[in-house]
Amino acid sequence: MNSLCAAAATQSLVSFTSKASLCSINEEAPHKSRTFLKRVNSDAAPIKLSTGFLSPDSPVPTTKPCCFCGRRHFLEAATLSTTLFPIQPSRATNSDSDYTASLNKFHPPKPDWYQEFYAWVLNSAMKPYEAEVAQYKSQVFSNLKGKALKILEIGIGTGPNLSYYANDSDVQVIGIDPNPKMEKYARSSAASAGLPPSNFEFIHAVGEAIPLSDASVDAVVGTLVLCSVKDVDMTLKEIRRVLRPGGLYVFVEHVAAKDGTFVKFLQRVLDPLQQTVSDGCHLSRETGNNICRAGFSNVELDTAFLSNAAFVNPHVYGIAYQ
Repeated sequence: MNSLCAAAATQSLVSFTSKASLCSINEEAPHKSRTFLKRVNSDAAPIKLSTGFLSPDSPVPTTKPCCFCGRRHFLEAATLSTTLFPIQPSRATNSDSDYTASLNKFHPPKPDWYQEFYAWVLNSAMKPYEAEVAQYKSQVFSNLKGKALKILEIGIGTGPNLSYYANDSDVQVIGIDPNPKMEKYARSSAASAGLPPSNFEFIHAVGEAIPLSDASVDAVVGTLVLCSVKDVDMTLKEIRRVLRPGGLYVFVEHVAAKDGTFVKFLQRVLDPLQQTVSDGCHLSRETGNNICRAGFSNVELDTAFLSNAAFVNPHVYGIAYQ
């Protein structure tokens, strides 16, 4: 999770436009909406979720405790991980060095001080924003109640979303984030939400190469993530890969303003600086369009505006169905 461009942490959220089913959105051109037709995926029949998803060449998980501190490689940690989810390196990255190269490709290493500072900023500065956006998150996360017991959150950050869906002892959550310094905050948030420690796992990983097996989760959660991943479409493809048939993808993302507006002009001018100071956050991505074109069977999407967020407008949020 990024800092919502840092500036939006203290902004207030105002009323939004009407719901758009099947992605009838207009992120690009003013006065004209773009409609994306319903797409039906061709996945196989639903598969029972269990450790049986482990592939023959996947490391066998144990109950030995693990540590993801510093730059511990994912595969080393996975062999020590719990059995919450079937672990499998994505995209044929079958060795420690392969996954490390993939991780560094999509999220180049940053100094520890920067990662620690950024995690602290997120944990401290986002509280006002989270208070304002709570009613909208409550709306979309309510769809997970009773429908999702195995949940993956990409870009989990400090874990502000856990309070919405992880307060059930039967829920199992795995959170991935490219910044390992987020782990202590995420674990604290999980505990505050009432999630048993044994039901939560944190993995140092990226959305473009999710280290889980196909069709292994009931839901994927991602808020303020697709603005900062290196490859949006690859991340969405990975989300669909790990979702079981009938699974849900719950999202909240800030997107580009309409073409021809002053806000869009500011976004284009400030985008390079924003990527530098906010861990790769892009201001002018049309992320809602990407989600609609990703191949989900149905997408329900709403648009929200931040009253004083300047160039961090608008937001899209909703649910995509596998």
